[in-house]
Parts: sequence; C-alpha cells; structure tokens
Amino acid sequence: MTTIDEGAGQPARQKRADAQRNEQALLAAAAAVFVTSGVEAPVRDIAAAAGVGMGTIYRHFPTRADLVVAVYRHQVEACAEAGPVLLANGGSPHAALGQWVNLFVDFLVTKHGLAAVLQPASVGFDALHAYFLDRLVPVCAQLLDAAAEAGEISADIDAYELMRGIGNLCVGTNNDPRYDARRMVELLIAGLLQSRSA
Repeated sequence: MTTIDEGAGQPARQKRADAQRNEQALLAAAAAVFVTSGVEAPVRDIAAAAGVGMGTIYRHFPTRADLVVAVYRHQVEACAEAGPVLLANGGSPHAALGQWVNLFVDFLVTKHGLAAVLQPASVGFDALHAYFLDRLVPVCAQLLDAAAEAGEISADIDAYELMRGIGNLCVGTNNDPRYDARRMVELLIAGLLQSRSA
C-alpha cells in the first residue's frame, strides 16, 4: 500500500515540477518581449517567444496585469540570484557589478511599464516596490562591497542611491529614440572605477 501511494503521488509531483518549469520559461520569454517591445506587447508575440499557445498564457495569467506582475517578480528573483553567481565567476567585482546592472536595467524597463498596468497608489504596487527593495538593495550592496574590498571603487557608494540613480537615468527611455539610457548607465558604472597610481 505504501508503494502504491508513493507511486500515485509521484506523477502529480512531477507534473507540478513540469508546470513550474513551463511557467518560468513563459515568464522569461515574456520578460524578453517586454524589454524589447514594452508591457503592451501583443500576447501572441509572448506566446510565439515562449513556444506556447495563447491559451496557455491566459490559463496561467488571466489578465495582462497578472502577467506583468508575475514577470516583475520573476525578474526581481533573477536579479537577486544573479548577483552572487556573477561574483563567484572569478572576474573583477566591478565587472560583475556592470553585468548585474545590465540585468537591473532590463528589469527597470518592465518596472516602469508596471505603472501603466497597476495604479501606483494601490496597495499592490506598494507591496511590489517594498519586495523589490528588500530583495535587490542587499544584492547591489554585496556587489559594491566586493568591488570596494578589491580597491576598484570607493567604499562610500550607497546601494540604494546607486539603484535610484540608475532608475532615474532609465526614466523616459521609450519616449525619446535619441536617448540611450543603457549607454548613460554604462558611463555611470565605468565612472565608479578608481584610477590606480602606478
């Protein structure tokens, strides 16, 4: 009887794991589409990028707001998990910071679009913003600390201030084709490097 119960439970667990992987793949595809086309991108474009039917997307996320919020959370977690991995890759901490900031800029594109889907004054928006700060400020601080310990940057750079500055550089990116926010952010991160006397 124990064997039958275990055998009966295994396919259900496997299905849940498969469904979770499929949902993560769908969210990654949606995030990529949002970064290039904005949060108003057609659902058919997201479905094509994910290799699924539109019905699959609507089954997981009945409304665009559901999808955008899920992508937002997915990107926060991806950014949070990427910081330690980039530091562990053995390169310079400043280079790891630059790579992480690229992921953060991709996230900011979706974050700015979130305001178009949710009311910024709503409780849900505030909770998402608090979640974003709780997860990402410590990761940015860890990258900054590592770069400071390596003597690459000054030790007095505050993670929240840097992230806020990057966010401000990214505002309005979609409204002006002559403005390249990513290039401005790259210049900011390059400017953190301290010159070393020979």
